[in-house]
Amino acid sequence: MDTDVLIVGAGPVGLTLALDLGRRGVRVTVVEQKPEPAFLPKMERCNARTMEIFRRLGIVDDVRRAGLREDVPMDVFVVLSLNRPPLLRLAYPSVKEAKLDARATNDGTAPCEPYQLISQYTLEPVLKSFVEKQRSVTLRWSTDFLELAQDREGVTATVRNPDGSTGTIRAAYLVGCDGGASPVRHAIDVKLRGEAGLLGLRQALFRCDDLFDRIPIGNGPTQGRHYHVADDKATFLIMQDSTRHWTLHATVGSDEEMKRQFEKAVGIPVNYEMLSCNPWRQNLLLADKYQKGRVLLAGDAVHLVIPTGGLGMNSGCGDAIDLAWKLEATLKGWGGPNLLASYEFERRQIGDRNIGASRYASQGRRKWRSMWKPDIEDDTPAGQQTREVLTMIADIEQRKTNEMIGAELGYRYVDSPVVMDIPGGPEHLFRDYAPNTWPGSRLPNVWLGDGSPIQDSIPEGYTILRLGRSTADVTPLAQAIGAYGAPVARLDVPDRVAREVYGFDLILLRPDMHIVWRGNAAPENAAEIAAVATGH
Repeated sequence: MDTDVLIVGAGPVGLTLALDLGRRGVRVTVVEQKPEPAFLPKMERCNARTMEIFRRLGIVDDVRRAGLREDVPMDVFVVLSLNRPPLLRLAYPSVKEAKLDARATNDGTAPCEPYQLISQYTLEPVLKSFVEKQRSVTLRWSTDFLELAQDREGVTATVRNPDGSTGTIRAAYLVGCDGGASPVRHAIDVKLRGEAGLLGLRQALFRCDDLFDRIPIGNGPTQGRHYHVADDKATFLIMQDSTRHWTLHATVGSDEEMKRQFEKAVGIPVNYEMLSCNPWRQNLLLADKYQKGRVLLAGDAVHLVIPTGGLGMNSGCGDAIDLAWKLEATLKGWGGPNLLASYEFERRQIGDRNIGASRYASQGRRKWRSMWKPDIEDDTPAGQQTREVLTMIADIEQRKTNEMIGAELGYRYVDSPVVMDIPGGPEHLFRDYAPNTWPGSRLPNVWLGDGSPIQDSIPEGYTILRLGRSTADVTPLAQAIGAYGAPVARLDVPDRVAREVYGFDLILLRPDMHIVWRGNAAPENAAEIAAVATGH
């Protein structure tokens, strides 16, 4: 083998996967057709779960330093234009405020890390810099994936090198993180199904250095993150992390019209430059399969969502973290046959659920936009009524887009073959998060007596948490897991709060901090739990 894992695509998902595999000592080669990360507008917010993942990877502080400064509010506005009092302001805390709120909350409902506004073109170089430090990872830019062939032992990929020549790369596994058009997905004949081409828009990236500082005009503060213009063009202005760059979405027919739409939305004379403009279409699509043989898919290659709710790239990072430890376990020999197979079982249900969340949020946005009438700017009783009705509906429906903490933190792997099955379970909610320790769930975060988050105390590998005053003998469970060669540790957490929030004396965690099993006494079926947890 030239490499253990070949990753096609060096976007946020491919780089996150490469970083996690690299820190685990897995040999990785990443091929990317671009010569370097591109300065193109795509995602612009890492949600709370992704930031927890980045903390686990040791890069969260660097991501925050590169992103939007922590004092800027994340408010969302519905406006007629930026030079008029907003119709609606939905207030959301800055990162600094969100950190303080999270630290003051110790009932499991708060994340270990709040969100971070950071543009994809800013995030990718940060991830790249850390991937390049991994001795076992090779990054190959300007390299096109052409085709693949797989057999029982591995995958052979044909690539076009920067000099135009072709060559092959032999890997034990290949992962396609190559976007919605995914040549890897096409190569293994996997289809996307669902709702395609729901709405056609243009997206433009503008540089406008003085706009952010000039926004606070009208009644009260108007600096924030998103500005939805109440018009018939679905106009949507987004502040990027530098506060000097802005993206605009609108249903207009040409690039030149996008400039006029920007000027109309801003409403005041500003110096600006349009750096790029491209058409795009809204899709809600899910792949039939996430794996075929030794080829796996992740990110946009398997799920395409409408950006409402911010679940696109963030879902992909969840894919990467689920897949990394399972690939490591399989390559090192301690993962059983069910472990890698569980990747599709677990992550496809989350992809489907997040597409549903995106649909829910998008329908909310369409609902309040449908209240628009041509008289919305008229200084007449009819115009006033139009504004009031649209604002009233937006105050309900727009929140669906911006409040997705349930989808971010509350996802649970139901009926997974590598989680101890308990029938039933809490309801899956998009907007509300109720912390729980049901098998398959992410371990809720609590703050320990020394002020640190429990997540920082959890080692790599499997972890048996012994909570409160429990003296249960978990040695048989640890030995049963260790017998497969899997890394396992015991962690005693005497803190009262942790025991109260988790509700059990004992919890078995996987390397991704999802719960395998819970109980109040040492399990009599330790061998069965160990076999399930490790995929045997």
